[in-house]
Amino acid sequence: MRKHVISAAAAALALGLGVTACGSGPDSGGGGDDDALVVGATAVPAGEVLSYIKKDLAEKAGLKLEIKEFTDYVLPNTALQEGTLDANLYQNQPFLDEFNKSKGTDLVSVVKAYLPPMGVYSKKITDIAKLADGATVAVPNETTNEGRALKLLASKGLITLKEGAGTTASPADITANPKHLKFKELDPAQLPRSLDDVTAAVINNNYAQDAGLSPAQDAILLESAKDNPYANLLAVKKGNEDDPRVKKLATLLTSSDVKKFIEDKYKGSVLPVTSG
Repeated sequence: MRKHVISAAAAALALGLGVTACGSGPDSGGGGDDDALVVGATAVPAGEVLSYIKKDLAEKAGLKLEIKEFTDYVLPNTALQEGTLDANLYQNQPFLDEFNKSKGTDLVSVVKAYLPPMGVYSKKITDIAKLADGATVAVPNETTNEGRALKLLASKGLITLKEGAGTTASPADITANPKHLKFKELDPAQLPRSLDDVTAAVINNNYAQDAGLSPAQDAILLESAKDNPYANLLAVKKGNEDDPRVKKLATLLTSSDVKKFIEDKYKGSVLPVTSG
């Protein structure tokens, strides 16, 4: 079955009309073991990982899987909360926590699946150390993604953030900026296209790969996997953690088969998280 790609406008219209026919989500009373588990995802890497599971692993595990692809970071959670999805795979814990806090949702993590490291990219320099005085750096304009981007820059000493600046750090939290960097805040999906106009951009993994960039090869600065809190996770609406279909998918996501798929396909651009 061809995967459904949902644009922001189309998904918003569907949600506004209260359409729930696409799945057996929490608000429609849940689903039995024989019902397809409807999972929302961004195309890369979540959609590709789920497609591999659907094609090669799901049938043997007794799982029917339907994948709904989204092009933004808000609608997959909105759809999950409203019950048009059973689960989603695309976000990290800090993002989920902030979303719940700001939107009043009650979504929870089931299992960590993989780490898509955020990176700094540039068409103008090949070494982060050559970032010039006064250079413009584009960063995501979303709260937790912007904080993540600034922490990545701080890890290289390019800026210093005030003590206690957490996952929601913003440019206002910068206490030292020795290179007098200028920050351009953009929608995360627009960051790859900004590379012609800025010196560098801090880009989320999925949008980098969508644009044909290889995090492992093209990033001039890439997040380390060590003690990294930004692993993408399988999420559900609270109360649905024990859905047998969700448990089956969680087991597959952390299996050795999926670990090998991620290692072979992404070659360091996405890092597996396994139960073992």
